[in-house]
Amino acid sequence: MAVQEFFIPNVSLLGEGAFETVPSRIAMLGGKKPLIVTDKGMTKLGVTAQLTELLGSADIASVVFDETVPNPTDTNVADGLKVYQDNGCDMLISLGGGSAHDCCKAIGLVATNGGQIHDYEGLDQASEALPPYIAINTTAGTASEMTRFTIITNTSNHVKMAIVDWRVTPDVAVNDPALMVGMPPSLTAATGMDALTHAIEAYVSTAATPITDACALQAIDLIGKYLRKAVARGDDMEARDRMAYAEYLAGMAFNNASLGYVHAMAHQLGGFYDLPHGVCNALLLPHVCQVNLMARQERFADIAAALGEEVEGLSVRDAGELAIEAIRVLADDVGIPKSLAELGVKEEDIETMVGNAQKDVCALTNPRWLSDREVGDIFRAAL
Repeated sequence: MAVQEFFIPNVSLLGEGAFETVPSRIAMLGGKKPLIVTDKGMTKLGVTAQLTELLGSADIASVVFDETVPNPTDTNVADGLKVYQDNGCDMLISLGGGSAHDCCKAIGLVATNGGQIHDYEGLDQASEALPPYIAINTTAGTASEMTRFTIITNTSNHVKMAIVDWRVTPDVAVNDPALMVGMPPSLTAATGMDALTHAIEAYVSTAATPITDACALQAIDLIGKYLRKAVARGDDMEARDRMAYAEYLAGMAFNNASLGYVHAMAHQLGGFYDLPHGVCNALLLPHVCQVNLMARQERFADIAAALGEEVEGLSVRDAGELAIEAIRVLADDVGIPKSLAELGVKEEDIETMVGNAQKDVCALTNPRWLSDREVGDIFRAAL
């Protein structure tokens, strides 16, 4: 057997009150002047001020870059890097969801390795560590606060660059469910379905291991039990806490087993149309699962059981089909749009997106090799 790698932050802080420990972690990392990478939404909600005040109470000066956009771009990264350098910052803090974390990771890559973010597309292209880095998460979905993945849109061709590098893994990941209470139902649903996609794709991945399997199945179980509750009542702290664990476990799974065609295709939708990543994943997931079922019937049967479906007495194939139906029902219950067409996706763009999806690193660990025609058929089925 080949040597298996496992990547995770040096320290992970989970549960109510984790946010309050950030100043002490900065001191442990030796940082003096952090750049806070976040977005206007966090600033309008007062969360950015909450962080700067917390740091100020510990006599830690900070600089805020809150220009991160959904599906962060190479331009976004360059702007943030300039703020980091112009202000003499010596460490990084990302505050928000996947976009803030991805933008921050990319800023750190270029800050210590030079060049442009395009130079780091692919696997392990960096040679130097990032500055000390704390990722504070406010959504329960992307797991970017604890992974070695960074997704940045190339503005020249509208393609999302997949940067996979162990050096971008944050030093400290913070998941405090108290910061997630303010997420609206639609964002809770989209990020939760993103986490489910991570867990399922990791579980059926060709790179799955016993460790990633355990993480993935526990994540699927928690999402099946708590996502509906978190969408229905944002102040349900038990649901928020369990969803925070679920997205982190799903991150542990895909950070090490990688993903599949759902993400390879969703990246193209995000880059081409600037669509929400979690929604794209949720729409594509049952269609890709249907195509992959023949290659992983037993594992889809496990997924059905983890989602709470009664599989006793069913054939493995029928149990696998039940998993796919359960995914569709969950997506419908939490209000995911019905089709890509509702989001403005056009038939004439599919050929271009297929070509780019086939080059995406996430496709490499899908349990089936898919032809261009088969990938195009999935896009059309989701329209």
